[in-house]
Amino acid sequence: MTRAGPPLALTLGEPAGIGPDITLLAWQRRAAAALPAFALLASPDLMRTRAKALGLAVPIETVGLREAAAVFPRALPVVDLGLPVGASPGRPDASSAPAAIAAIDRAVAAVTAGEASAVVTNPIAKHVLYAAGFRQPGHTEYLAELAGRHAGRASDDAPPRPVMMLWSPTLAVVPVTIHVPLARVPELVTRDLIVATGRIVARDLVARFGIARPRLAVAGLDPHAGEGGTIGTADRDVVAPAVAALVAAGIAATGPLPADTLFHEAARKNYDAALCMYHDQALIPIKTLAFHDAVNVTLGLPFVRTSPDHGTAFDIAGTGTADPSSLIAALRLAARLAGHAPAGETAVA
Repeated sequence: MTRAGPPLALTLGEPAGIGPDITLLAWQRRAAAALPAFALLASPDLMRTRAKALGLAVPIETVGLREAAAVFPRALPVVDLGLPVGASPGRPDASSAPAAIAAIDRAVAAVTAGEASAVVTNPIAKHVLYAAGFRQPGHTEYLAELAGRHAGRASDDAPPRPVMMLWSPTLAVVPVTIHVPLARVPELVTRDLIVATGRIVARDLVARFGIARPRLAVAGLDPHAGEGGTIGTADRDVVAPAVAALVAAGIAATGPLPADTLFHEAARKNYDAALCMYHDQALIPIKTLAFHDAVNVTLGLPFVRTSPDHGTAFDIAGTGTADPSSLIAALRLAARLAGHAPAGETAVA
């Protein structure tokens, strides 16, 4: 991929997972996949050890971010974090958590300073980070905190509000609530939350994806979108007023729509993104339709951030069987959203 501008900053992720594996495999496929230049923020020794264990002929060069693009065609550029990484494949170790966190910190600092054009994150293991004192629920919330720090906000100001979108050429979905127990969803789904989420999605579909007038389909919370109030009243009393508020704000939103008929091929032609009320309502359809090429995109941040749409896969780490397709898709999409699509390629597929 011919590309101007700084490289992408790719984070280490959980070193005991498949992040190092798919990074090595993605670099090996850089030409065939037309990948943009990226630099991995990690331990060069870890990457050399993993490449040797996997039998991959991937040269590793320790670089600064400014040298990464020039090095990328001949070697995997690694920005040394200067922190030990002792975790073995499939055996997470909390002692490696500082390096995983430092990679995220460094990536955000780099994109804020203009040294990187976007942030791409390898999967983390939240339970490992929690054991090391990590306070945020996950990547998304921590990225928002870092964005606020770099923006120089006061300590009592609210950080940017991030929104998780799972995107693929086939389908884009946004869970309004994310990692919460299903029993709590009805109390958390409010008119204000749906409206705030829809506004951010519409804004970033215009600004990042180049869609002039985004169409949002809003799923109902209850079966059959409440069936006029006979199967629960949340869709009538909460979701429908939220959709009306979005429409009043000039956003092309429709709903509440029954989730069981929202994702078939003909229905998908009527919207650019589907707002779903809870995690599985959004993730089951996209992981069914686009498991290998879906990308996690964080909207609402002042920089581009993408990630593979899968976890650490400890069971296959270090075995050579990991599929780098989602990471490759995340790298390509990050470059496109950062404004570095190659000639003839639009902002979205």
